[in-house]
Amino acid sequence: QVQLVESGGGLVQPGGSLRLSCAVSGVDFSIFHMGWYRQAPGKQRGVVATITTDSEPAYADFVKGRFTISRDNAKSTVSLQMNDLKPEDTAVYYCKLDNSAYWGKGTLVAVSS
Repeated sequence: QVQLVESGGGLVQPGGSLRLSCAVSGVDFSIFHMGWYRQAPGKQRGVVATITTDSEPAYADFVKGRFTISRDNAKSTVSLQMNDLKPEDTAVYYCKLDNSAYWGKGTLVAVSS
């Protein structure tokens, strides 16, 4: 079956960095656009970054210049490099096969001093 498994979350101080990864199995990863989304406590889930099958990225305004999305079709993974993290980046981060109903279970990122 289709599985998306995120990893790399954790607690980091403001200004720090984390790299999230999402391993995808059970589907031809290379034909799907991919996305990273996040949901903070009490807020709706929203898009953080997306990447096309041709590796064209797009970012929400609030992460431009700080986050970088990438994919490795050979390994069926999508990653999110997060730099200069801020307390407002605290959320559960999810990866998604875009234009499908498949989500990962999420990984928690907490930014706090």
